[in-house]
Amino acid sequence: MRYQISGKHIDVGDALQSHVREELGEVMEKYSQRPTDAHVVFSRDAHTYVCEATVHLSSGLTAQAKGQATEIYAAFDTCCERMDKQLRRYKRRLKDHHRDRAGPVEFAEAPSYILAADDGSEGDEPESLQPMIIAEMETRIPSLSVGEAVMQMELAHANVLVFRNERNGALNVVHRRDDGNIGWIDPN
Repeated sequence: MRYQISGKHIDVGDALQSHVREELGEVMEKYSQRPTDAHVVFSRDAHTYVCEATVHLSSGLTAQAKGQATEIYAAFDTCCERMDKQLRRYKRRLKDHHRDRAGPVEFAEAPSYILAADDGSEGDEPESLQPMIIAEMETRIPSLSVGEAVMQMELAHANVLVFRNERNGALNVVHRRDDGNIGWIDPN
């Protein structure tokens, strides 16, 4: 597994890096047999340390976890426990999808835009109905089954996920509804 361990305005020493590699390696060994990538970022928020971990699984799915504590090792341990709990919850589904899939998940590139927020002036009409684009970037759209898309959305703690449906090749959307259920938009 490849690790990228960094700190935002924090010096991450060799001892902490080896601790992260050892502990996260044990967690990942339980749930995925193929090599994966892990990005761990430490930061400071007032008097607490924050650890954010993102692990890219060989099946193409991404798991994220975050932990906070007054000590940096405890922040990582909290984050690691949450990652373990999350992957344990999805272990059966990860194993099932892992067997069905012959190769890794394919990704398509697509443009992504960040639009300016409304300035809040209710009475004034805008000059144009075209939104102001603040940033343009490329994003990756995975080719997944609907079940894998729901699992990916939950693993990433996202409210919405756009994906290419493996069954028909069309763009689909899964989203978390206000009532707590999952919605699926299939334009076909």
